[in-house]
Amino acid sequence: MIVFFQKETIVFVVETTHQFDDAEQLKLSWLFSNAVILPNPQIEGVFIGPRKEMVSPWSTNAVEI
Repeated sequence: MIVFFQKETIVFVVETTHQFDDAEQLKLSWLFSNAVILPNPQIEGVFIGPRKEMVSPWSTNAVEI
């Protein structure tokens, strides 16, 4: 299941295997700067995110180790 949180124009997407309880929703909302959970199972529009080819410092260190 995919859950969407929105803070102004930013949308956070969380993949989960279970329905969030109230405590988990509060924690995630806090983590995403008080973003609000969206009730819809899908959203429409054009979205820009990181490229799958993007190299992060973590992945570079993991490959070197």
